[in-house]
Amino acid sequence: MHRILLIGPNSQWIYDLIRCKAFDDCSVEVASGVLDTLRRLRQRCFELVITDHQTSFADDLALFEEMDYVRPGLKTIILAPATAPDDVIMALRRHVFAVFTVPCNADDLTAMIAVALESRDWRGGIKVVSANRDWVELRVECHLLTAERLVNFMNELAADIANPKRSELIMAFREILLNAMEHGAGFQSERVVEVSAVRTARAIVYYYRDPGPGFQLEGLPHAAVSSPSDDPLRHLEYRAAAGMRPGGFGILLTEHLVDQVIYSERGNEVILIKHTDLARDIPVAGPVRTATASIEQSS
Repeated sequence: MHRILLIGPNSQWIYDLIRCKAFDDCSVEVASGVLDTLRRLRQRCFELVITDHQTSFADDLALFEEMDYVRPGLKTIILAPATAPDDVIMALRRHVFAVFTVPCNADDLTAMIAVALESRDWRGGIKVVSANRDWVELRVECHLLTAERLVNFMNELAADIANPKRSELIMAFREILLNAMEHGAGFQSERVVEVSAVRTARAIVYYYRDPGPGFQLEGLPHAAVSSPSDDPLRHLEYRAAAGMRPGGFGILLTEHLVDQVIYSERGNEVILIKHTDLARDIPVAGPVRTATASIEQSS
């Protein structure tokens, strides 16, 4: 049975959320505060701790460090009333499992809880190479778990971008990240994808480099981006004949979610550019394809 520890007298809504989302194999306890949390952790092992959403990020991070000393490698989801880019970067460096600014999407939170409970050997999945509030450079292991955690952190880093622009940005980030892991690295855990997030005064830029050989777009008959305009679903016929599951819309979808998609000549490097609100008055061309991509979403 999984053990979850919730912190604070204001955690009843999380308790109810877990119960109504069919976490039937979970034992959930509620700690009254910091001292009670540390006492419970010394007495027994918990697979996941979720912090009080009404305490500050700084207080939660300080508590996380104490908990990590008592139970090294403890998976912790920090809920906070507000976060800044420096907070998110610190959480990445300290190996916090995930961060959510409250209020947050309940489905996203419960999905992350489920991922946390099933995860093993997760702690080294995201390595911070270099980071400040304008430029974050990472090396990430090719696990679906790692991808979902990184998407969460990137969503928090872009917290000041209003929806729907923010949701479009993060959806595009996830599409390309998963494709890099799947098609560039074959979801082999010993291989890594390099990811950078750069914030300028006018845009957010994501850069990916996967360890694959790359490919040419014309060599992707199973991708929607290769289907002719008069027959946009032709790739589905190829996928069915090849025994592949339906999909192949990743590149096409991404090109409609961001302002520019730029591929390297070899095709194993990709840059996504999404203009922020500061650039609303700047004319933006449609998606730009400079060469090829090593990435194609199969679902």
